[in-house]
Amino acid sequence: MLVDDAGRLLATAATPTTLSEVLHGIDAVRADAERSAGVRADEVLACSSAGGGLRIAVVGYERLVTAEAGRRVALSAGGRVVHVSAGPLDAAGIGALRAARPDVVLLVGGTDGGDAEVLLANAGRLAAARVRTPVVVAGNSEAAPDAVRELERTGRRVVLAPNVLPRIGVLEPLGARSAIRELFLEHVIGGKGLSRGRRFARLVRAPTPDAVLTGVEVLAEVAGDVLVVDVGGATTDVYSVLTTPASGAVAGDATAVRTVEGDLGMRWSARGVVAAAIAERLLPPDDPLAAYAAAVAEEPGRLPDGAAEVECDLRLAELAVTVALRRHGRAPTPSAPPRPLRDVRLVVGSGGVLRHSGDEGRRRVLAPATSDHAGGWRVP
Repeated sequence: MLVDDAGRLLATAATPTTLSEVLHGIDAVRADAERSAGVRADEVLACSSAGGGLRIAVVGYERLVTAEAGRRVALSAGGRVVHVSAGPLDAAGIGALRAARPDVVLLVGGTDGGDAEVLLANAGRLAAARVRTPVVVAGNSEAAPDAVRELERTGRRVVLAPNVLPRIGVLEPLGARSAIRELFLEHVIGGKGLSRGRRFARLVRAPTPDAVLTGVEVLAEVAGDVLVVDVGGATTDVYSVLTTPASGAVAGDATAVRTVEGDLGMRWSARGVVAAAIAERLLPPDDPLAAYAAAVAEEPGRLPDGAAEVECDLRLAELAVTVALRRHGRAPTPSAPPRPLRDVRLVVGSGGVLRHSGDEGRRRVLAPATSDHAGGWRVP
């Protein structure tokens, strides 16, 4: 969109996603908007989540507790979890980690004051193996600084974050999410060959999910409680802003919440949609949609050809929305209440599959927002 100094909208433009050189798309949109408005833009700013999302490997202590906590943090930070390991790393574990080709390793383990041995052993193993992938350390707060020093000693890029599981049953993901988002932004603007040179890096001001959350907060000031679901090629993002506290809400509860599901997307993460839908019992294990998901994941620029593929795309989108909303609305821990979304006044859908579908397709894709009564949260 093209705006003037006062923020007034002068023109909008759109172009298909460019996979080989992202600046081609930006230049095309700029030229179209300038022609429509009859003026030239003085400055171009962008937000981006291109590149298929971060590939995240989680290395933890005990699979059903700490490693699972780390996995949930990674998914909601905009990443796609490609590997999870639990317990002390050995040579085979290092080999499996390398084979997964992660963009970042989330190293977790131990509650505060609890076990430190596995966290430190895994840090030492990653350092000795000279795994070049950046590492976010978010484990036992008493041992984490020593883990960071061990990794830094061999030249690893390390970010220290608060423990994701300070006490059993208490998940505190915000610090680790923030650290991963910093790496996400760097990865988006320079990590996957999206653009030659540094011009794209200078344009990008934020990952798209951060920028959209700010916009949703502004929308809520006008429209009241709002729920937004954005279905993309790599992630499905859900935003909710509650302008009035729900009955029984705990003081300090966040009014603006975003969840970024890095395994749910229409192209790069299409296989993840099918896997998540099977886990939620929304699809049978042998559903033929899996074949279509695999095909479009291998060819992210592919558009649906014919009625059968349009149906597959709509089904993928419907499932992505259903699972993403369930994860957003459900209680984060067994003792916590679900997100109080019952009084949401406005549901907004975004993403290419909605833009390019007819009204019937749009209604179908967004229907779970107000009809999925089996999801574990109270629908608007």
